[in-house]
Formats: sequence, C-alpha cells, structure tokens
Amino acid sequence: MNELDITSIVNLLVAFFLGILIGLPREREGKVAGLRTHVLVAVGSALFMVISEQMMLKSGAADPGRIASGIVTGIGFLGAGCIMQGGSSVRGMTTAASIWITAAIGVAAGAGMYVPAVSGTIITLITLQVLRWTEKKFFKTKDEG
Repeated sequence: MNELDITSIVNLLVAFFLGILIGLPREREGKVAGLRTHVLVAVGSALFMVISEQMMLKSGAADPGRIASGIVTGIGFLGAGCIMQGGSSVRGMTTAASIWITAAIGVAAGAGMYVPAVSGTIITLITLQVLRWTEKKFFKTKDEG
C-alpha cells in the first residue's frame, strides 16, 4: 500500500464520518433520506473524486472539475426523488438540500479539502438543527422535511 492509497482511504473515511454526522439527526427525525443515504452520498461523492484524481495522476486524462460537475447533476436526481407535492404544499425540500450539501462535503473530503468539508458539515448541522428550532420557536412553521 502506497501513500496515495492511504490518502484515498483517509479521504473516504473523512467523508464517511461527516456523512454520519449529517445523517444521524435526519434518521432520528424519521426523514426519507436518513443515515445510510447521507453516508452513501458522502462516500460515493468522495470516491468519484478519489478516482478522478488518481486517473489524472496516472494518465492526465481525467478532469476532477468535470467529475464534480457530474456529481452535482446526478445528486439533483436523487434529491428530486425526495420532493413530494400534495395539494398546495411541497415537502422534502430540506431533505433534498441536505443530500445536495452532503454530496458537496463528500467531494471536498474526496479531494482532501478537509477544512471546507468539516466547515460545511458544521454549517449544515447548524442549519438543520438550530435554524429548525428557530423557525419553530419564532415563525411557527411546519417542518417540511
């Protein structure tokens, strides 16, 4: 096992643990996309970045920016599956957004950009937990998932 392999494993493990941090509260709240979904999105995004970077090092043929762009597009379809319309209400927007940001965190972790990955996770957790409490307390909004 060489240094590149070890770095790749570390990047995937960072994505794994950050995906857990985001997915656990979503699972506890009974959301459609919970723990496993968020972990898989984070690790899958990280793996695409790891593969892309290794392909670039081996052949110079891969473009990590294009891979990241493809991840953003693909995750949009996954998020769209979480959005449901019932009459005049739409549910699942926050779940779709949490999947989207988890993919971005996975991309950052896969690229070895740990500070943005961890910072993005912290901001995501604050948004999902603290702002949810704030909305309920001060705006009496429904939880839209």
